[in-house]
Amino acid sequence: MDYSTVIALDAMGGDNAPGEIVKGAVDAVNERNDIRIQLYGDKDSVEAELQKYTYHAEQIAVIHTTEEISCDESPAAAIKKKKDSSLVRALRAVKDGECDAVISAGSSGAVLVGGQVIVGKCKGVKRAPLAPVMPTEKGISLLIDCGANVDARPEHLVQFAQMGSIYMEHVMGIPNPKVAIVNIGAEEAKGNALVKETYPLLKECKGINFVGSIEARDIPKGDVDVIVTEAFVGNVILKLEEGLAKTMMTIVKRGMMSSLMGKIGGLLAKPSLKRTLKTFDASEHGGAPLLGLKGLVVKIHGSSTAKETRNAIMQCVSFKEARINERIMEYLAPAQDAGQIAE
Repeated sequence: MDYSTVIALDAMGGDNAPGEIVKGAVDAVNERNDIRIQLYGDKDSVEAELQKYTYHAEQIAVIHTTEEISCDESPAAAIKKKKDSSLVRALRAVKDGECDAVISAGSSGAVLVGGQVIVGKCKGVKRAPLAPVMPTEKGISLLIDCGANVDARPEHLVQFAQMGSIYMEHVMGIPNPKVAIVNIGAEEAKGNALVKETYPLLKECKGINFVGSIEARDIPKGDVDVIVTEAFVGNVILKLEEGLAKTMMTIVKRGMMSSLMGKIGGLLAKPSLKRTLKTFDASEHGGAPLLGLKGLVVKIHGSSTAKETRNAIMQCVSFKEARINERIMEYLAPAQDAGQIAE
């Protein structure tokens, strides 16, 4: 059978591997019969997990690997030396055209290095940003970059805005997405040197709907769709948002359990509260894609469960169907050929 999307899944990456990773793969193929998943990892461990479930056997293949990359290793050294690791083998499957996408919950550094070194960047792309979706009051926003390029230059941020706009429009279905740059104020004159240099370039950039600056406190409102920043600031924003969400949950639960009336009220409110909190669960939308590569590379949380794994797989299917790589190359390559994008 010809499958619409073939996905390489790093079965050994993350805190809950291979159990939750394998379960996520099974959930995905049981939902769609037009996808195929290749699980890279220790064959005995992976097959032991697969034996717990019922699924269409032809949709899942296990590729045995003998090495793993841990989070405390040097990413560059590990990618270079551990050629038979589950992550490297999965990345090479994408590079060689055997798979359309790779998903890993393993070392973030190794995923970032491996994606750019092994899979490679699309023509015209100077830096490949990591772009997670953040839940907001009005839906979702894309944060780009959140960890891949801490030394980005103005021209890189402009490309981030362009790639983020393409992703949000064609994968997330948001027409003419609003783009803003993270700043310490709304005024154009504010910001550090990078923001001040980038702002006028974004204003002049054709093909994006740039609406100006956005302060961190306004990000959760969801008034913009693409939030542009360099990786250091982006990572701080992402980690703060994740930590704040967990803290608020703890405080709400503590308050509900503090009295009998609170417990009764909590029981009555539980169904509505559960639905509301689900909208603020980033894992509902999959992982963070490394945009601008020749193949799709998606990083999911190290603590990912089967749900996030399954959602990341569906995200890859949408990515493939929307031809995001081709759209990025079509958009950026002409400018590169004309010498309009600096190194």
